[in-house]
Amino acid sequence: MGEQPIYTTRAHVFQIDPTTKKNWVPASKQAVTVSYFYDSTRNSYRIISVDGSKVIINSTITPNMMFTKTSQKFGQWADSRANTVFGLGFSSEQQLAKFAEKFQEVKEAAKTARDKSQEKVELLSNHSQESGRDTPTDNQASSINGTDDEKFFHVGPETVLLKNENDVLKSVVEQSNSNAKNLETELQTLRENNARLVDALQESSANVESWKKQLGASQEESEMLRAKIAELEVQCNEASQEKQRNAQLGLRVQELEAELSDREQELENLRKQAETIPILMAECESVTSKLQPRGWYTKPRPPPPVTFFFKQRSACS
Repeated sequence: MGEQPIYTTRAHVFQIDPTTKKNWVPASKQAVTVSYFYDSTRNSYRIISVDGSKVIINSTITPNMMFTKTSQKFGQWADSRANTVFGLGFSSEQQLAKFAEKFQEVKEAAKTARDKSQEKVELLSNHSQESGRDTPTDNQASSINGTDDEKFFHVGPETVLLKNENDVLKSVVEQSNSNAKNLETELQTLRENNARLVDALQESSANVESWKKQLGASQEESEMLRAKIAELEVQCNEASQEKQRNAQLGLRVQELEAELSDREQELENLRKQAETIPILMAECESVTSKLQPRGWYTKPRPPPPVTFFFKQRSACS
């Protein structure tokens, strides 16, 4: 099966300055993919990161390694085999916490694999010692010269391991190149979309200017309409006041008409009374002449003139 990625994230990669051993040197210009790989054939774990065609992290996890969080978004670990210290800068605390948790899991798995390997080696050693005591002469030649399988096992493991690592790195580089091509395609698409968005933004800006002019004209028209409405409201108030005055004048006219009718009725009564005055005067003279002695004649006094007084009222009183 070879090596397979078991966890992948993105981070900015740094390495400690080999001269000062204090300052960090960026290993990538931007955030790159950082992955945990598991090799089922060797039962080992590695952290691998590739920037373009350059391998910037190739660190085999051992049980003695420690991953340290130095800030809220930055962590580091030392690799004695690579003779350096790797640092990772994440975009969030959650990514850092997940990476540290995965580092601890991988370290425990590497420790378990090492313990099992040691047990297996001890068992094989004990078994070979027992077999050597049983048949020392049969295997003497083979132990000196070695068979083909033993030569491969004792002589070539470093070469095989390096070849496996190179194959894995080649596959990772190829995958990274493929990802880079995909990213270039996506970048070109984003550029085209950006150009379309810029055109749309310019068109929207032109539309905004037109809308601003229309809004200004609408606001002026609205101000004129508000002034006209205010003028009409004043006229309506004046008309309402005039209507109230007319209603009051109508009531006053009705009152004056009723009063005039009463005056006319009173005048008619006075006229009727005036018509009866001469009759009463004649009767009075007749009675007076009868009451006086004969031979005495006194000219009767004329009746006092009848005067009618009318109180004039103005229409506004």
